[in-house]
Amino acid sequence: MQNNYDFLIIGQGLAGSILAWELSQRGCRILIVDNAVTSASQVAAGLINPITGMRLVKNQDIDFLLPAAKSYYQNLSRFFKHPLLIEKPMLRIIGNETEYQYCLKRLNDTSYQPYIENYTSPPDKDFLAPFGILKQKQTGFLQTKPLLADLQQYFVQSNSYIKTQFNFPDITLYEQKVNWQDIEVQKIIFCEGYQGQTNPWFSWLPFQPVKGEILTLACPRKLPDYLLNYGFWLIPTDEHTFRTGATFDRERINTEATQSAKNTLINALNKAAPTIPTEQVINHQAHIRPATLDKQPFLGCHPKYPQLCIFNGFGAKGSLQIPWHAQRFADFLMADQPLPETANIKRYTSRGHGCGFYTSC
Repeated sequence: MQNNYDFLIIGQGLAGSILAWELSQRGCRILIVDNAVTSASQVAAGLINPITGMRLVKNQDIDFLLPAAKSYYQNLSRFFKHPLLIEKPMLRIIGNETEYQYCLKRLNDTSYQPYIENYTSPPDKDFLAPFGILKQKQTGFLQTKPLLADLQQYFVQSNSYIKTQFNFPDITLYEQKVNWQDIEVQKIIFCEGYQGQTNPWFSWLPFQPVKGEILTLACPRKLPDYLLNYGFWLIPTDEHTFRTGATFDRERINTEATQSAKNTLINALNKAAPTIPTEQVINHQAHIRPATLDKQPFLGCHPKYPQLCIFNGFGAKGSLQIPWHAQRFADFLMADQPLPETANIKRYTSRGHGCGFYTSC
């Protein structure tokens, strides 16, 4: 390991990993510091779904976020020589009359046509779907855990990764650079997930962490080859194993798996798809999403110390959003290109927010 780098990246979740890959592919000298604690990305389903919510709303940036994500993961799949983005259609069970009316509206909207295939009237033999089923396309999921393992191995072999606890007092700030322990870098980029809310330089940003729980189940019957959305989601990982989730809990922000969340997920699946067995739970995981107040990510540099930057806050849509934002952040860092206004943390410094207890703006 050398003692001089362009960028020190704190955290090897999906955000830190993709950003590190992007910068390294552009010729930057990067070093990842990771505490090796299981990140939310390790647990996440990696679901990519252009249309979400009870109103079946298309993500406002989907027309450029989705192509960027698909291209990025396909390139990584070629590099690591195994599939990482699994594309499957999604069946969306329409839950009530209101959702049905929105379904009809979207079917008649030409801007939604790339993401909707057709509508099936009830009944359906496999589901309890009195209001019908909407078939969506350009959906799928990222195999986040294998991808993070691939990238970690790549960075280790490139002498660009160390596993250690990062301590804020080990930072020494200078006018044009920053030191961490005995290592000199141009910038430190914090990709800490929900723990970013305790970062002394960026704790003023309005994180709104959300706990989520996911079940993995074995199924004796052969599973259908599509994703299922019924308020929660079901992702078949092979012919006889699937994952379902995820709960949203804004009150109990911890990583403890709970019986109440397990019951919620199983009961919801039994109601929506009673032919799918739910007795064989083989894993139950919980973690914390780094969500934000305005549901937009946090990109940028500290207003007083530009050597300190943040790339965080992607919440439940990281698999979709991170590749495009990593490219834009790399453009910003290397070519002084402007950041997307919706993600730039200046949207909060311009409103007079504080800048952390280590300093003020």
